[in-house]
Amino acid sequence: MVTKIIISRVALKQLKRLPGRIVDKLATWIEAVEIDGIDVVRKLPGYHYEPLKGQRIGQRSIRLSLAYRAIYRLYNDADVWVVTIIEVNKHDYKK
Repeated sequence: MVTKIIISRVALKQLKRLPGRIVDKLATWIEAVEIDGIDVVRKLPGYHYEPLKGQRIGQRSIRLSLAYRAIYRLYNDADVWVVTIIEVNKHDYKK
């Protein structure tokens, strides 16, 4: 199944201020999703796919580092998976 990636304006603006290694890791993830599809890439270790709760129900996140994550929404439009990257931010993981 084909996967289309959309990056929101908010996420594009945030990416301009983030460290290069974070931007590179997200670019690598996007490329893998476009080539292999979200179902295959989701099984890869290292990104810690997490469904979100509360006000973010229906959204998911991937870890780009211990401090940074990308938040996205996934939906199926006909025969195309659409991944919309909503934001990329620094996150305080509470333990």
